Amino acid sequence: MLRGFIRISNSCVKSSAPNNVFQSLLKFNDNEKRKVFTSKQLYMFIQTQETPNPNSLKFIPGVKILDPGQTIDFPKPQDAYCSPLGKLLFRIDGVKSVFLGPDFITITKSEEDVEWKIIKPEIFATIMDFFATNLPVLNEAKPNMDTQINDDDDETVQMIKELLDTRIRPTVQEDGGDIIFMGYEDGIVKLKMQGSCSSCPSSVVTLKNGVQNMLQFYIPEVVAVEQVTDKCDAVSEQVFDELEEKLKEKNEKT
Repeated sequence: MLRGFIRISNSCVKSSAPNNVFQSLLKFNDNEKRKVFTSKQLYMFIQTQETPNPNSLKFIPGVKILDPGQTIDFPKPQDAYCSPLGKLLFRIDGVKSVFLGPDFITITKSEEDVEWKIIKPEIFATIMDFFATNLPVLNEAKPNMDTQINDDDDETVQMIKELLDTRIRPTVQEDGGDIIFMGYEDGIVKLKMQGSCSSCPSSVVTLKNGVQNMLQFYIPEVVAVEQVTDKCDAVSEQVFDELEEKLKEKNEKT
């Protein structure tokens, strides 16, 4: 586990970023202590933890972000309209998606050629500056409640949700992601991967060898596990890719 420590004291630094977010910081080395100054006094110890996805990094600020077991995913900047913290993180060049957990933030960077050592200091600063403002993490949206057992759930669905909530999701959240229950039909459990898991090369292996095997062991009715995505997510991703391609072509011409 990698660590970064920042001390904030009663001094001031000029910043052109919104909400006094630092645009540029000292270079951070692993296990190295640095001092950063702003107008408010705050001590925060932020740890970073690698995930199975090389493009995702887990930031642990040591403060409560959401209630225990809760998560919320912002795959794109427009999805973070309800989160002041999410909106600030998306203003950092190179940030592709933001995922919030009970006590951690998973950042997925947009390009393989974007180096963590370049954007990590700014992520550190943004997180610390945000928590100095005492703003809410979420304004409107509610975290995922997919595993909440409802009155109309049959016995099989109840068991699936209970296993996901107690045995599977905590493990996945340790890797900076989450698994969302999307439905159950004809023996097929439909799940959606979020956070570091959504674009992880090993997500299929995780579903088949981990999640599917466990569900089948405890629930004989489960035939298979299927990874699904929202239709709106697929459309938005296609539009985003097309726009990105046009911008690249425009830059090449100029």
